[in-house]
Amino acid sequence: MKLEIVSKNENKTMDRFEVKFRTEHVGEASPNRDAVRTALAGAMGVQKERVIVSDMASQYGTGSSDGNANVYSSADSAKKHEKNYALVRNGMAEKKPKRTKTVATKKSK
Repeated sequence: MKLEIVSKNENKTMDRFEVKFRTEHVGEASPNRDAVRTALAGAMGVQKERVIVSDMASQYGTGSSDGNANVYSSADSAKKHEKNYALVRNGMAEKKPKRTKTVATKKSK
């Protein structure tokens, strides 16, 4: 897999860099989030825990994928700003159990 950073914008308010990337994976399967996080961390010179891949889509028949990622200044900053489902997808948090709804009983008149 070959990774290319298409654009990189700094967002000081959210304490992160917003990165658009493209991967080339001709003749291979589409890369998973973990592989992309590792490659992005290496390209940006940061720790893997600071990289959150928000979305990634393969283009049919071309052997390439485009996506977006956020690179935070620290892992704590990532956990503060990202939603839980994004942290779960990137292996940085455990899935929260769903709350069960209680069924209201009908009162007789």
